[in-house]
Amino acid sequence: MYVNRKDGCCRTCGGSLEIIDADDVTMTVQCLDCGECYRVETDAFHDGGMTYWPVIMLKKLRKGEDA
Repeated sequence: MYVNRKDGCCRTCGGSLEIIDADDVTMTVQCLDCGECYRVETDAFHDGGMTYWPVIMLKKLRKGEDA
């Protein structure tokens, strides 16, 4: 799932981010430009954890992965 540029960008290069994993406390993001990968809190994009985290967790559950 891609992060809207208005919500956040890579802390290293300012590039676009993709959320590649999540758990109950963090989301793992990867920069599409420089490739850096790091964890952020579920509300890292100033949405109170209500925009990105539920969607990525739902995708994991639908795939049968542990949440």
